[in-house]
Amino acid sequence: MDRRLLMRRMFDAAVAAAQPSVCLPPHLPPPPKGRTIVIGAGKASAAMARALEDHWKGPLEGLVVTRYGYEVPCERIEIVQAAHPVPDEAGLRATERIRSLVQGLTKDDLVIALISGGGSSLLVAPAPGLTLADKQSVNKALLASGATISEMNCVRRHLSAIKGGRLAEACHPARVLTLLISDVPGDHPADIASGPTVADATTRADARAIVERYRIELAPAVRAWLASEESETLKPGDPRLAGHEVRMITSPQIALEAAAAVAREAGLTPFILGDSLEGEARDVGKVLAGITRQVALRGQPVQAPCVLLSGGETTVTIRGQGRGGRNVEFLLSLAIHLDGVAGVHAMAGDTDGVDGAEEIAGAVITPDTLARAWQLGISPRQSLDNNDGHGFFQALGDSVVTGPTLTNVNDFRAIVIER
Repeated sequence: MDRRLLMRRMFDAAVAAAQPSVCLPPHLPPPPKGRTIVIGAGKASAAMARALEDHWKGPLEGLVVTRYGYEVPCERIEIVQAAHPVPDEAGLRATERIRSLVQGLTKDDLVIALISGGGSSLLVAPAPGLTLADKQSVNKALLASGATISEMNCVRRHLSAIKGGRLAEACHPARVLTLLISDVPGDHPADIASGPTVADATTRADARAIVERYRIELAPAVRAWLASEESETLKPGDPRLAGHEVRMITSPQIALEAAAAVAREAGLTPFILGDSLEGEARDVGKVLAGITRQVALRGQPVQAPCVLLSGGETTVTIRGQGRGGRNVEFLLSLAIHLDGVAGVHAMAGDTDGVDGAEEIAGAVITPDTLARAWQLGISPRQSLDNNDGHGFFQALGDSVVTGPTLTNVNDFRAIVIER
């Protein structure tokens, strides 16, 4: 089988395994005595809402907010679209409506929270004294800093009036069931969309330390809020979260296992290196290039033909003026450090269909990637230094464009190694 086609089939299988229509219905509870309110946020939240509607037998109402272009038509649950990765006014208005929707509930009511990756920017409610502009500024700085997703979300939680369990608090005394699609390394519920309905073990001191570590400039009002006890989130054991249930309905590991099954059918032995690889994208590319070379040239620690699969979320510290993308930055670094090793093909992409700020999922590399770039007068190293992975791979015709996938289980990486 053509290796490009095989890698795309593995990617598609990973995405299919994480579709809400497949993984959500088994987790639905029976209808309550009272009302059922559906709320949510994330790139998969609209598809989750549709899957819930299709399998719910009782009365239903609600509102979820998803990324522009990720809307899925629903009949009883309203779908609102907003901006990602930097929040906008539409997200702010939608969040205010969600908070209003859960006011005045009783213990007989049920709130089903549909939460997936991307919700951190889509569900936006600045803490008292802060503005949307404050949140946008901090968000942009975090995205460019090289901070991990866990670090970014720690800061976001402590600057929010709705994250860090505060949305669940607003639902009290109703029962809350949170259904999660994980897009974060380690599958920690508090890091998925910054945990609007779950307890948070981190503190405002942790948030301040992260800000200092990455030298992020804060407006005086933001700095004052982080110094205040009011900025603290709801902690494990908080009685306001008693009786709340959290279920992880799919994760990066499940997606990688689906890709591994495709590899086996094609006669390749799959090796899952991990579902939570983190670090600078270019550094992860360098490390995986070293492992790949050892397999290809030495037959260690495994024998080819095989495919090395991995997931997780790398980071990019922006230093150049390019179009970015952590998956394409990883691939460009991988290609440079492989330096044309024969029989190696690779693909990396974000399972939500958007790598960085581009409507491009990722790209592929082949043994002649560097040679083709030089023929076009493109320097791979300069492209990497300029954080211009998307520009590099588009020029070669090697971008992978999927359109909205309606789910999000983080990054997908596959390295196919021939004999």
